[in-house]
Amino acid sequence: MGELLGPHFLQFLLLALSGALVVGNVLALVRPPAARADGEPPQRPPLRRSLIMIGLGSVVVVWTIASLLR
Repeated sequence: MGELLGPHFLQFLLLALSGALVVGNVLALVRPPAARADGEPPQRPPLRRSLIMIGLGSVVVVWTIASLLR
């Protein structure tokens, strides 16, 4: 399957998914959702979970880039 869509398809897929994990969690922390239409206050994302996901995604991004450059 590796040659079906290119020899580095899985690495690029992993890079894209882990990069999206990092960017999505950073943006959720930096810009929380606005006030809801039904009058309830906005809920902030859980800080601990977001930091864990940012750390995990960052490790996978660095690892994937290193494997692509070798």
